[in-house]
Amino acid sequence: MAELVKVVVDAMGGPVEPVKAAVEAVKERKDILVILTGQEEVIHSELKKYQDYPTDRIQVVNATEVIETAEPPVFAIRKKKDSSIVVGMKLVKEGKADAFVSAGSSGAILVGGQVI
Repeated sequence: MAELVKVVVDAMGGPVEPVKAAVEAVKERKDILVILTGQEEVIHSELKKYQDYPTDRIQVVNATEVIETAEPPVFAIRKKKDSSIVVGMKLVKEGKADAFVSAGSSGAILVGGQVI
């Protein structure tokens, strides 16, 4: 089997749609592992809505903070080190994931991509 592509998805940019997309992705493709970052209890609550998917290819990494769309991006990235965006980007930086996707704050994603 080919090596798994590890994609981090910021689940706090939803969480309904990011979790749904993660489930659909692992059902459709056998070469993807999705790492959902965000508030663990919220993510697990959403995942309970789905049953027939390969649970071994969705991981949850807890992040206690959420960057809101209206927050100043530089301030948010610097101050909220345990946000789903920062945690997810660090996983890519550390080589634990191959890509990062978020429907959250575009400004924070831009700043995070530059400084992380």
